[in-house]
Amino acid sequence: MRKYVSLVLFAHTVFALPFACIGFFLALNTTSYNFNWLSFVLMLACMVFARNAAMAFNRYLDRSIDAKNPRTATRDIPAGRVKPKEALLFTVLNSALFITSTYFINPLCLALSPIALLVVLGYSFTKRFTPLCHLVLGLGLALAPMGAYLVVTGAFAWTPIFFSLAVFCWVSGFDIIYALQDEAFDKQENLFSIPAWLGAKKALRVSEILHVLALFCLIMPVFYTTLSWFYLAGLAFFGILLLYQHRLVKPTDLSKVDRAFQTTNGIASVIFALCYFLDVWLRSPL
Repeated sequence: MRKYVSLVLFAHTVFALPFACIGFFLALNTTSYNFNWLSFVLMLACMVFARNAAMAFNRYLDRSIDAKNPRTATRDIPAGRVKPKEALLFTVLNSALFITSTYFINPLCLALSPIALLVVLGYSFTKRFTPLCHLVLGLGLALAPMGAYLVVTGAFAWTPIFFSLAVFCWVSGFDIIYALQDEAFDKQENLFSIPAWLGAKKALRVSEILHVLALFCLIMPVFYTTLSWFYLAGLAFFGILLLYQHRLVKPTDLSKVDRAFQTTNGIASVIFALCYFLDVWLRSPL
């Protein structure tokens, strides 16, 4: 079990999972639906299974590329800790469990489950033909808030879409920062990324624009539902950490990319979600 947890970098679930919980409780807070433990557990299961499938498939598909890259040569498949067939079987198993979980939620989630899998699994191919691969990753994680909302309601609405758009811009932006580490390698291997396409300096500008758009999208729910100062405090903290990560990384100094990518974004996501939950439970309307 430990090797599979390592394979899928389970700790990185902290990026999208808090926003999925926001989508779930947003549905409860803005509709007449009541909390249901089974629905909540199934939502969490879908998040885990979809992400496991996406990460395992990415590691399987990129195993030859990872073996050539000094930064990734120690990953589980190149290092021999996980066999390629094991990773592929793990992908198939988690994909099946994801679809099975949606069956017990509602017909809409079941109908949309193949599309969701197509997005999260399809990301792994994109670096082979488009520098916009970061946006596809962002789209995959952006499904979390809207998907969690659909678990409760079985219907679309505007407010969760703003949270999904925010995740799309946020994740795309920080994935560009992460990809700075492989700019030279990507060019050498004819792989596509925004850093390899535009260079480090321009890539960071694109990341900054995406993160400004993410903040704008997180402001929009204020106009569509009742929110309090707790939400605004969380939004301010989220914005400060986005600014902080851009101050950590320079085109000529990538030594703090890991801190900017994992630690900063993980903390930002969790604290923002906690502030939203405080808003729901201890509301003091604006």
